[in-house]
Amino acid sequence: MQPRLQSEITCPHCGHRKLEAMPVDACQFFYECESCRALLRPKPGDCCVFCSYGTLPCPPIQRQRAGDAGRRLRS
Repeated sequence: MQPRLQSEITCPHCGHRKLEAMPVDACQFFYECESCRALLRPKPGDCCVFCSYGTLPCPPIQRQRAGDAGRRLRS
């Protein structure tokens, strides 16, 4: 499965939403809301802002979850 590379981030402070491209092989730790200028950081336990505030998790987590699902199906 190829990871999806765009996720809509929703700012928890002002509710502003924006579709953003995600890095393919890294997690994005900081994101500045273009509306209220809040600096977003991942929630505890999440690796990046896409996993915390996006409609999709980052590509590394998407790949990890796809691998986990495949292993469950083969078991």
